[in-house]
Formats: sequence, C-alpha cells, structure tokens
Amino acid sequence: MNAWKLRFSMVATLAVIIGLTTLVSSAVLLWVGYFSLITVGLIVVVINVAQWLLSPYLVGAMYRVKALKDGENPKLQQMVTNLSKKSGIKAPQIMLSQIPLPNAFAYGSPLTGNRVAVTEGLLKNLDDGEVEAVVGHELGHLKHRDVQVMMAVSFLPALFYYIGFSLMWSGVLGGGGRQGQGGGNGNNALIGIAFMAFSWVLTLFTLYLSRLREYYADRHSASIVDNGAYKLQTGLVTIVEESKRSRNPQQKNKSKTNTAYKAIFIADPERAAYDAEELHQNNVQSKSDILRVKLSEKPTKLDNFSEVFSTHPNIIKRLRALQEIQEHPRGY
Repeated sequence: MNAWKLRFSMVATLAVIIGLTTLVSSAVLLWVGYFSLITVGLIVVVINVAQWLLSPYLVGAMYRVKALKDGENPKLQQMVTNLSKKSGIKAPQIMLSQIPLPNAFAYGSPLTGNRVAVTEGLLKNLDDGEVEAVVGHELGHLKHRDVQVMMAVSFLPALFYYIGFSLMWSGVLGGGGRQGQGGGNGNNALIGIAFMAFSWVLTLFTLYLSRLREYYADRHSASIVDNGAYKLQTGLVTIVEESKRSRNPQQKNKSKTNTAYKAIFIADPERAAYDAEELHQNNVQSKSDILRVKLSEKPTKLDNFSEVFSTHPNIIKRLRALQEIQEHPRGY
C-alpha cells in the first residue's frame, strides 16, 4: 500500500467511525429520550479529555517508566535527536521502561509533552540498527499525531457499550425507561442490546485504524533510517521471538507485564506466541532465513480473519509491506 492510499484509508476509516457514531447516537438517543445529546456529548468530551491528559501517568506507572538523564545513554539520545530532525519534529523526551519485554511506544499529552519510551528488553536484545528503526517508527506516530487520534476514537466503543448496558438493564428491571418515549422499558432493553452490538462494530473499525497507523509509522521509519525497512524487519522478528520467550509460562523467574495499553506498543506482546509460530512453521531459525521464506508466502485465510480482531497487522503481512518499500522506495 503506497503513501497516498495509506493516508486515504486512515482518513476514510476515521470518517466512518465519526460518521457512524454521530448517526447512531443522534437517531437512537433522540428516539429513546433516555439521554439528551448534550449530556452524551459532555460525557464524551469530559472523559476523553481526562483520559488524554492523565493516560501518560497511567502508562508510566504500568510500565515502570523513568526519564533518561543527560549522558545516561548518549547513543540513544543522539539517535532520537538525529531522527527527530529528519522527521521535522521537536525531539520528544526519551523514557526508559524498566521491563524485560522488548518493545517501544510513543505517548504523551499537553501535561507531559511527547515521549518515546524504549524498554530494557529492547535495548538488550536488538542491535543498534534495529533500535534506530524502532525509534524511527515511534517518531512516525508523533509526526502523524495518530496517538491522540487513537486515544479519542478508542473510547467510543466503550462509551456506547456502557450506554447500551445501562439501557438494557433499565428495560429489564423496569426502573429506567420512560413510558411513551420509544415504547417503554421493553424497547429500551432492545435498543440497549443494539447499542452494545454497535459498540462491537465501532471496535472493528477502531482496530482497523490501529493497524493502518502501524503501517504508516513503519513507512516513516523506512524513509528516515538508512536501510530502515530491512532493519525494522529484523527488529520486528527479534521482538516477536524475545516477547514469546519472556511470556513463556514455563520460564523461570518470569516477569509479568501488564499489556492493557498494548495498542501503543510497536508489536503486540499477547500475539507473540502466535506470530513466532507463524515465523517458524518451516523450522527456519535465522533472521535472514525467516525473512526469505516468509516473504515468499501469502497470509492464510485464518491469518486474515484473526487480524480483524488485532491492534497490529499480521506479522507476515507487515514484513511483506516493508519488503515492498525496500524494493520500490520511490513508490512508497
């Protein structure tokens, strides 16, 4: 998928999410008369703003993040500075996540400013070129401002589910509906179920938008890092491999890592075992051999189906997209 198609897909998906949300909320809530649109609008605005402002502190607490001091890791600091200049953005604050899981993420809010965090596991298991490509990917998220976009739209499915749940139980228990508006309590229950179903539709569109933003950030990394597409390919392979090992329930002294905010990671830790199996189903071990074999294959129907419910692209499709960028850099 080249650049303009990727941008169009992201904008179109975001438009669908906003359009569906506005249409359904306007039609159903006015018909039910259970909430006013002003009330719902205020709820959406207040909760989204609060989540946006406070989420960096939650992320920092969950993943034991600390700010890197000047001179603590000069190689990484210089890397972020150089790539930020190439990206045309202000260098973000560099953070270190003190967890063994190899990963990285970009986040921030007006209260904290933009931040890019790398984990101890990432610095330990990836070489300098791969770390550079991963950092380039995270800077792509900041340049595209998709972190804020995802935080805004990702709350909508939960909001509609909550409204639907409340309407359903008001109808079942007979204590929350208004007779004569929307058919009474019985209809409120049916509409509540419809709201909950609609929240799942929004979830699928939100997941699709999340996968698109990963492709877009991958492309940015390839454009600012020398041989970035290949470095990111091998980096992703290493992340998948080491994530599987770190999450192996039989591993001694296993460190449990909360993945509640997995959408912000460069790769989904919870899919690590599945992705690693994908990479090794032909008993290939080395990174170069994995790439050579997998780039010659196409994702199966099962791969495409499972991807629909994932925050990140299928690992094989992602490697193939990077390979296309590497082979046709001017077209991508």
